[in-house]
Amino acid sequence: MALTTYYTATTLDGYIADSDNSLSWLFEADSGDNSDFPSFFASIGAFAMGRTTWEWVIDHEDLRSDPAKWHGYYGDVPAWVFSNRSLDPVPGVDARFVRGEVRPVHAEMVAAAGEKDIWLVGGGDLAGQFADAGLLDQLIVGVAPVTLGAGAPLLPRRLPSTRLTLTSVRQVHQFAYLTYAVS
Repeated sequence: MALTTYYTATTLDGYIADSDNSLSWLFEADSGDNSDFPSFFASIGAFAMGRTTWEWVIDHEDLRSDPAKWHGYYGDVPAWVFSNRSLDPVPGVDARFVRGEVRPVHAEMVAAAGEKDIWLVGGGDLAGQFADAGLLDQLIVGVAPVTLGAGAPLLPRRLPSTRLTLTSVRQVHQFAYLTYAVS
């Protein structure tokens, strides 16, 4: 059965983006050449993100000028973008803009993914909505050696320890990767 995983990086103080919704802090941290993202993404058949993440990726990577870069990162894996406002598509990018409850969208994603897994890119509130609906199976969090003091929280809701089981801890250069099963 396919897993729905929130795979993300966070600061030591629990933020996934700074107060300006930037991820620049992440690219300043030394993750080395041993990132497991390529092998993780090989297992992904569909992924979802919120509007802020979509806009950051599109702007940061200048994908409106060069949409082919999207395929270099994500291939032909379909993406669902949750937003309460209209967003402009990027030509050639399989991004499906949705709003509302996560449950019916998750069913679409599972169907599209086939035997592969679902990746929740971010933000934390979107991942929290999947957790609230009982649709989040796993958290994989790369903890970076940096603090921000403020910003977008990793998961802005309470998940009690009775719902989280630590299944793996490993070090990749300066990052500590924590994997939790979510019940």
